[in-house]
Amino acid sequence: MFDVKGRLHKILDTLPQGVRLVAISKYHPNEYIEAAYAEGQRVFGESHEQELRQKHEALPKDIEWHFIGHLQTNKVKYIAPYVSMIEAVDSLKLLKEINRQAEKQGRVIRVLLELHIAEESTKYGLTLDACRELLDGPEWRELKNVKICGLMMMASFVDDKEQIRREMQTALDFFHEVKEKYFASDPDFCERSWGMSDDYRIAVETGSTMVRIGTSIFGPRVY
Repeated sequence: MFDVKGRLHKILDTLPQGVRLVAISKYHPNEYIEAAYAEGQRVFGESHEQELRQKHEALPKDIEWHFIGHLQTNKVKYIAPYVSMIEAVDSLKLLKEINRQAEKQGRVIRVLLELHIAEESTKYGLTLDACRELLDGPEWRELKNVKICGLMMMASFVDDKEQIRREMQTALDFFHEVKEKYFASDPDFCERSWGMSDDYRIAVETGSTMVRIGTSIFGPRVY
């Protein structure tokens, strides 16, 4: 088997206190997840509803599943019974649907608002102004079955480390702005999810509390 154990600990040893690892397990077989689980890893990230459902059914029930991909509103109902966090909320419409499905399950689902900061047009997410507009409105405050816990973003997939750092710093500065204006008295609004295999060290330096790492732990994806 691919050396999941060694690679996992190599990553964990570089993460300071207060930064959690979300092991991105999409397209990787269950035995790789089980190998990481055996080493104490409990938080895993998936981005396809069907694959996540199959893994949830087959793997230990104390795994904390994060949905990290672009989520269509018609797929929310399938993951609402068990998902621990939805990391990529990019519209009020999606937020409302998560609330609706969570209410049906008698749950409160934790979410992050996804920011579009990278200069790549293929990325999803809210612009900073769109995020301000959403939070300025009254509707999200009325949703009792979702809990906004922070922000997430993906930096540009480029070799320019300074560009990556600028984008992550923009996200950190915006987090502080949003925290102060909308969530000052809410200790649950504390998560900053940015950083992947190639740039997580920069992410840690720019205030990330959750890094999403797959390839560096599990190797190339198994499609």
